[in-house]
Amino acid sequence: MSEEIIDVLLADDHQIFRQGLAALIESWSEVRVVAQAEDGRDCVELAHAVSPHVVLMDVGMPGLNGADATRQILARDPDVAVLGLSIHRDRYRVENMVTAGARGYVLKTESWELLRMALRSVADGGTFYSAEISRSAASAASGERDPVANAGDRADQRLTLREREVLQLLAEGNSTRSIAAILDISVKTVESHRYNIMNQLDLRNVAALTKYAVSEGLTTLDAPPRRDAHSDRQPRKKD
Repeated sequence: MSEEIIDVLLADDHQIFRQGLAALIESWSEVRVVAQAEDGRDCVELAHAVSPHVVLMDVGMPGLNGADATRQILARDPDVAVLGLSIHRDRYRVENMVTAGARGYVLKTESWELLRMALRSVADGGTFYSAEISRSAASAASGERDPVANAGDRADQRLTLREREVLQLLAEGNSTRSIAAILDISVKTVESHRYNIMNQLDLRNVAALTKYAVSEGLTTLDAPPRRDAHSDRQPRKKD
């Protein structure tokens, strides 16, 4: 891979940052941006469509966060390298990305040259982590997750991937009908997931679910809920 052009799919929900980063990456002779995604759901779809060598993945995105998007991408194509890119340096978000299958995690405060090195490393089958979070990443990669930070079984262990999607969308203010349209499932199925989530987590209202989702790093709540173009229509029934 080191002598080939590295095809990169860039995912970040902040348009100015994403486009600026894409322009910078395009100036590097060994890398080209083949697609850009504005959120995790778009990223999953584009990864399947363009088959990039590397997905440069923002960790905190609305609709579908970076870790869960990583899980979905790698379930389809385990050969894709995912490199997390984030302002977040807390242990749980780092561990969540690494256990999801990301080969690296770079902080947005790092230099452009370090990001370039990281892209090369993960494209060649290696790993790359910012020095500040390397210990957390190494622990997660070896399966030795922090027992304090993960006490009581966290959401990635207690909920299914679909339940995590529903939880994030609920926390971001989406209605049941809107969630059904976004996920292309029935309202009844969304209600069933919500019931199961509340039972699994022993939480009884949306405020408690939202607090839990934020604490788990499923959402940063820094963007308005995504409104699907068909959210006002009855979604297709598909359980």
